[in-house]
Amino acid sequence: MAGLAFEHLAVNVGDPVAVAEWYVTHLGMTVVRRGDAPAHMHFLADASRRAMIEIYNNPVARADLYRDLHPVQLHVAFTSADPDADTERLVAAGAVLVEHQRHPDGSHLVMLRDPWGLPIQLARRAVPMM
Repeated sequence: MAGLAFEHLAVNVGDPVAVAEWYVTHLGMTVVRRGDAPAHMHFLADASRRAMIEIYNNPVARADLYRDLHPVQLHVAFTSADPDADTERLVAAGAVLVEHQRHPDGSHLVMLRDPWGLPIQLARRAVPMM
């Protein structure tokens, strides 16, 4: 059996237009596709164009539950060459710092929450994952 290729992770949010704009402006993501009301879906590609997040609104499910989740339950991770500088920049843009993790192998992980509460992680790994 051939393996399946990952396409995207979908995230239901209250204000997809604002969330997508923040991710484009502050995380360097690119809008690949967008849709109009009522869902205002935005497919956002990362800088490598190997992964996508769909940001949208669907009122049949809660859009505010991310603040209730511990970041180890769910987070969106980004690689960072300088987690300290990126953390400072993102906090200035409205993100909230949760914690820094510095590991004995030299890896540096930072957990934050975007301005809407969705956990994001910045990762500088001693040995890259991919």
